Amino acid sequence: MTTPQRRIDSGFGHDTTAAEVLDGVDLTGKFAVVTGGYSGIGLETAKALAAAGADVLVPARRPEAAEAALGGVKGVEVDELDLTDQRGVRAFADRCLDAGRHIDVLMNNAGVMACPETRVGPGWELQFATNHLGHYALTNRLWPLLSGGARVVTVSSGGHRGSPIRWDDVHFENGYDRWKAYSQSKTANVLFTVRLDRLGRAADVRAFTLDPGAILTPLQRHLTKEEQQEIGWIDEDGNAVHDWFKSPAQGAATQTWAATSPRLDGMGGVYLQDCDIAEVVDHADAAGVRPYAIDPSEAERLWAYSAELTGVDAFT
Repeated sequence: MTTPQRRIDSGFGHDTTAAEVLDGVDLTGKFAVVTGGYSGIGLETAKALAAAGADVLVPARRPEAAEAALGGVKGVEVDELDLTDQRGVRAFADRCLDAGRHIDVLMNNAGVMACPETRVGPGWELQFATNHLGHYALTNRLWPLLSGGARVVTVSSGGHRGSPIRWDDVHFENGYDRWKAYSQSKTANVLFTVRLDRLGRAADVRAFTLDPGAILTPLQRHLTKEEQQEIGWIDEDGNAVHDWFKSPAQGAATQTWAATSPRLDGMGGVYLQDCDIAEVVDHADAAGVRPYAIDPSEAERLWAYSAELTGVDAFT
């Protein structure tokens, strides 16, 4: 059954924190994998899940930095994973498969934004490769450990409203635009979720994607202070200039809610915002999800394309 893309009035909202989402929730015995769970909203998510009793594995491109950020957090372990390296994705997944522990929550949180033109692997555009293809391959390789009520949560962005999939030039070989590349990768996150939920629901695995909101974190590392001021994000002292900016703890709330809320039992394949299901919107300036990002035919096409590029598809 398809979950409608409309609000369910969760009781939470824009200012809710990850800790508030988990108030009274016992995750003892649960196991979560949180990519990029050592910085920004990923760090807040990992800490909140661990505080509620879950065991958390944080695969990190920079394990030393992850160990430093997470040192002393009970219940959290670190492993190595570079999402741009398909061999590394396979090696990490193989270690998880060898360990054999069932994954209750796979949080595809890591990402890059508005970076300079960079090619990885066989010439893939970096943002598409990191934000989408790395998580696509990781999820498929971990699929044997995902069953019986597991949830896959993939962090998208309101930035998806800036571009559909550019089928005529996915990897920007004919001129690079860092913001359109970011937007395309975030649309890919939504389409991936739509297709994964359709494929996985027979195994009782449901998928969710979300806009965490605007948060000042290391995700902005490729933007200079001057650029962020010009966009209107920060003032000359580096402080957020709008009250719609969230703290990292607030920014982690929606993905934490997606991973754990009983209100979402039996649901999936939807785009979330401010701890609720978002509405469908017709233009880029409105908060919500664009129709092209939840189109099942586009989702199926992207899945097939991703399988072709990565050579992995758990469902064939």
